[in-house]
Amino acid sequence: MTTTTTARNAGLDTLRALAIALVFANHYMLFVSGAPTLGWFGEIGWSGVDLFFALSGYLIGNQILGAIRRGQQGTRRFSLPRFYARRLLRTLPNFYVVLALFACWPYFRMELVLPPLWQFLSFTQNIGLQAGTAFSHAWSLCVEEQFYFLLPAVAMLIAACRKSLVLAWLAVAAALIAGMLIRSYLWRNHVAVAPDGGRAFYTLIYYSSLCRFDELVIGVALALLKNYHTAIWARLTAHGNWMLLAGCAALALVWSHFLENHYGYAMTVYGYPLLGLSYALLLLAALSPGALLQKVRIPGAASIALWSYAIYLVHKTLCMLLRVPLQAQGWEPDHWASVLLMAGASVLAGCLLYQLVERPFMALRDRYVPSHEVQAVAPLAAGMERSGA
Repeated sequence: MTTTTTARNAGLDTLRALAIALVFANHYMLFVSGAPTLGWFGEIGWSGVDLFFALSGYLIGNQILGAIRRGQQGTRRFSLPRFYARRLLRTLPNFYVVLALFACWPYFRMELVLPPLWQFLSFTQNIGLQAGTAFSHAWSLCVEEQFYFLLPAVAMLIAACRKSLVLAWLAVAAALIAGMLIRSYLWRNHVAVAPDGGRAFYTLIYYSSLCRFDELVIGVALALLKNYHTAIWARLTAHGNWMLLAGCAALALVWSHFLENHYGYAMTVYGYPLLGLSYALLLLAALSPGALLQKVRIPGAASIALWSYAIYLVHKTLCMLLRVPLQAQGWEPDHWASVLLMAGASVLAGCLLYQLVERPFMALRDRYVPSHEVQAVAPLAAGMERSGA
């Protein structure tokens, strides 16, 4: 769910704002109103997390692969310690503040059970996660942190091999195939035979890192395409409006099938990579110079995008807490005024968390770890650049 305050792209901001709007609508339906208050948008809103994954996969992947390529061509090289330092300074401050609220303030977690703190601190809370626990939506951050802990090391290892570009694409294909095979096995042998299939689905598949990295991998594949297949990238981004049309059509088709049977075998196995491909087309549209998605600036989208990580962390619990006082005033959760008030409160809380916590730490990061590259004695001797495409 990474954002940046420099060189902002209106198309990416629009997609990030869409992602947090989808998540808010879904959580509002599940945990506040208990009904499809926002219609199909709320029912499919869980896929906003997958859009965040695709965005983050591309943005972080582009940073890593771009740095590796520059190291192969020049005098600077990618630094793992600097990458991890920048990543942790980006994600940990907001996360720790919200985690502290859950751990130290019983009112904030209501009557929900908080999993052991070590699971949050080690980013393993998503493993075996039971739905209905406090701060359960931190599962997606765990998936991201696990993925980005491994990605740069794997990328550097592949870059040091012969025929590394071929190996990189084989790794992308293998990861996507492995995800489908794992989901197929878990669905057939556990979900399909479980007395409570829905609960087993969430614990074993939906929250699992092994089952939910499709969009992250596809985002990295886009970054690989951009950095090592520049001619193909230029041709694709020259047709951004067609990418937008294709992405919207593909997304509508995938969404409709998920709405029809979210927990079925076919969508469990094949639905997530198809969802990732749909989002990849939208990302291409957002990254295409002069395309509609990049040119049109939706009022407020840039701010919502900037605060989206903070909003994600606080909105669910905040809305659950606000439900009682609003009901006392005669405003039921399905009333339009309640929806607007809770959405506004979520945005305000996210803005405050960003300004008070995230922004100062981002300034510290930019001051003390301004880049994830360091001066190199010599460029990398082997890598994707030399292997050719």
